[in-house]
Amino acid sequence: MRSRLARTTPFILVPLLGLLLLGLPLACSKTAKESQQYYCPMHPDYHSDKPGDCAICGMRLVKVEKKEGARPAASAGTAAAQPGKRKILFYRHPMNPSVTSPVPAKDEMGMDYVPVYADEARGAGGIDGLAPVEVPQEGLRLAGVQTAVAERRELTHTTRAVGVVVPDETRIRHVQTKISGWIERLYVNATGQPVRAGQPLLALYSPELLATQEEFLRARDAAARFGQSSLPEVRRGGEDLLTAARRRLELFDVPRSTIARLERTGLAQRTVTLAAPVSGYVTGKEIFEGQQVQPGMDLFTVTDLSRVWVEADFYEYEARSLRLGQRVAVALPYDPGARFTGRIAYIYPTLDPQSRTLKVRLEFPNPGLALKPGMYVDVSPELETREGIVVPDSAVIDTGVRQVAFVEKDGAFQPREVRVGSRGDGQALILSGIAAGERVAVRANFLLDSESRLRAAIAALPRSPQRASEKGDAQ
Repeated sequence: MRSRLARTTPFILVPLLGLLLLGLPLACSKTAKESQQYYCPMHPDYHSDKPGDCAICGMRLVKVEKKEGARPAASAGTAAAQPGKRKILFYRHPMNPSVTSPVPAKDEMGMDYVPVYADEARGAGGIDGLAPVEVPQEGLRLAGVQTAVAERRELTHTTRAVGVVVPDETRIRHVQTKISGWIERLYVNATGQPVRAGQPLLALYSPELLATQEEFLRARDAAARFGQSSLPEVRRGGEDLLTAARRRLELFDVPRSTIARLERTGLAQRTVTLAAPVSGYVTGKEIFEGQQVQPGMDLFTVTDLSRVWVEADFYEYEARSLRLGQRVAVALPYDPGARFTGRIAYIYPTLDPQSRTLKVRLEFPNPGLALKPGMYVDVSPELETREGIVVPDSAVIDTGVRQVAFVEKDGAFQPREVRVGSRGDGQALILSGIAAGERVAVRANFLLDSESRLRAAIAALPRSPQRASEKGDAQ
């Protein structure tokens, strides 16, 4: 019997040893595979034993890097309970937060329930519908969350409006004739042509004007004859007749040089040359050579552009910061290096009912004609300067009803309701809610807002562990 066992033992032990050697690597790999864990950077409480996306926010799961000598986690529920020994109140369904369980469980797809901790359920933050958010450093880096320090300093409220360059209305002159006649010749024959005061504009033939010249010559001769009289009344009558004839020519806008030549030569001229009353540019021309003109008809429009206006429209809420004499900077879109400085000369008393804007007039000297009528310019008035807590404008989330900022404190981002004063240069002046030296989220704060709303909604859910556990048991 012993000899038989001795002969059969090697044949039995060799296969068993082979099976043991083959099964050992499989068991080791299976154990290593089962012990590997993945977590969500934005939701560190969410764990999974296989790679994929977070069931809450859809972010790619990150592999848990195990240190040598570290004790493997027994389960997702146990791993979630380890960091910081936070107290777990209950577990919720990863896809349906209204389904909860008092013990760790899995949903119908095999996904682990997410633990809800006591600090999350409290929802402490002082704002309804929002709760503090705790995010590890790795999650902050992957989500792109950035912070900035709130500082106490001065902030100048600036605004920008679009203005239009228009001519100075007090420097526009219409050239008209007071008698009828015909245009014999035009000395200025193009719109936009520059003219000087006293420069000839046109030669006008007018029968009425020719008759008036002859009356002046007869009055001159009569005054010369009456001047030889011994009676003072006669001499004075001759002088008054000559003065009235000269005055009639002046009222017809006959230049004084023409009257002086008429008096010197004694010959009436067929045409009379009309001169420019002011210097400027011809911005309107309504006549041509040979055309008949009538009294009161616009012949030319001459505009002095050495000084121009800029009219800009501001919204209603900006109107209270505008005042007469306020300094304003103007930049040209086609030449950013050119800047002009002027002052508010007039604030119109009415509001545009269509655009709901207030029109403001600015006055600027215009050397070199850099500001041309019809041109668009950027208007930047210097508004009030105030001192207070200043944060980047991107740190404030304006919901339309309230303004919220996320303040980093004790490793978490706490939502706070703030009041914002003026804004300018990408900064916001905080009237209340944030103290100097505190750090606020300035980028990816909308991700913090959505996570905060989710945690607050979970905390507000009515928990019925008995019903949820029954549903978990049924699964």
